[in-house]
Amino acid sequence: MTAELLRLREEAPGERPGVNPGEFWPRLTAATAHLDPPLGVIDRGALAYNAADLVRRAGGVPIRVASKSIRVRGVLEAVLAHPGFAGVLSYTLPEALWLASPRTRDSVAGAATGAAGGSGIDDVVLGYPTTDRAALARLAADEQLAARVTLMIDDVAHLDLIDSVVAPKARLSIRIALELDASWRGPLGHLGVRRSPLHEPEQLAALARAVVERPGFTLVGIMAYEAQIAGLGDAPPGRPVRGALVRGIQRRSRVELADRRGRAVAAVRSIAEAAGTPLQFVNGGGTGSLESTAADPSVTELAAGSGLMGPHLFDTYRGFTPAPAAAFALPVVRRPSDDIATLLGGGWIASGPAGADRLPQVVWPEGLRMLGTEGAGEVQTPLRGPAARTLSVGDRVWLRHTKAGELAEHLDAYAVVDGDRVTGELPTYRGEGQVFL
Repeated sequence: MTAELLRLREEAPGERPGVNPGEFWPRLTAATAHLDPPLGVIDRGALAYNAADLVRRAGGVPIRVASKSIRVRGVLEAVLAHPGFAGVLSYTLPEALWLASPRTRDSVAGAATGAAGGSGIDDVVLGYPTTDRAALARLAADEQLAARVTLMIDDVAHLDLIDSVVAPKARLSIRIALELDASWRGPLGHLGVRRSPLHEPEQLAALARAVVERPGFTLVGIMAYEAQIAGLGDAPPGRPVRGALVRGIQRRSRVELADRRGRAVAAVRSIAEAAGTPLQFVNGGGTGSLESTAADPSVTELAAGSGLMGPHLFDTYRGFTPAPAAAFALPVVRRPSDDIATLLGGGWIASGPAGADRLPQVVWPEGLRMLGTEGAGEVQTPLRGPAARTLSVGDRVWLRHTKAGELAEHLDAYAVVDGDRVTGELPTYRGEGQVFL
């Protein structure tokens, strides 16, 4: 049972698991000694710590869980059962429909229990626009799904596409949220990610009017994701000048966004209320910006996912340090020389701009590094360093992925470690036969 396996509801932040690597990683090694690597683990204590710490940082503002950073339905359910979390931010419409649909008892994870139980998750916001015609047709024809799933748009073309799939008079009303571009346009140009084209409050208001004036749509929310704050570490190791520059940019961006988002929300809220459909949520932030986004009075909920699993990309923030709740182990299969130990596989490289920070981080034994000429390989990853001399064929090495959810695409299931033993396993999306992107 998911609730029994993870038991997050009981936890309160204490000492962060993983503070002592010499205790944490050997404990995982001993607990999983009966399992053959490659394998992935979720440490229950670390996940519970991260969940409680996110809630503390959110300061009473509810957190919507970003599913792309999890990709394990059992973890989503357990987190949603934890006070302070409400709803899911999904990344594709087929995924949203799958999460929102009731499950049969004989499904792969059908016995899992939690906030969602077997009845499906009742509040799923799609974080990105969709052009999936088959999924749109299914959404428009299912009363329960239409009530549970909200689509994200930033262009009238998205409304046109939906209408082309199912005419307004032939479908249920579709729940719609608008995305405001939260990037900062300062002296250095555009800083942030290239998402919505709607940067100004007037642009968002114009789209809001288009939604409320068209039959077959209900305007329910707004989203604004400030990636230049939430997803950019402000303390890059060994680069103090860059860190100071990032922090300066983030301070200015927070002030600018709070004003612009507040004006945009006020304008859209007025339009929605006049149409008789008041806004239900304003979503903002991410794992790296919970405190500052929660302080924005125009925001009613936050988004976070990576901070639950604790990938190494989030080790570069001054204000918080998540515990390594998810990790993976690979076996040593070769000893090409005395100072090199070669792992099976390892090329689980993260998305984003190509660079060393996209490679898995070798964490245990300490003192190992990848070869610059090979890096993390498709079928083998040589490691060099003093610790390599102590490794034998059959030993295991622990690594952390750069981005939280992408690790799940390489695994059918995570072993759940509670203390010094494995208490069960949770299937990933892949393990449930689902590949969404």
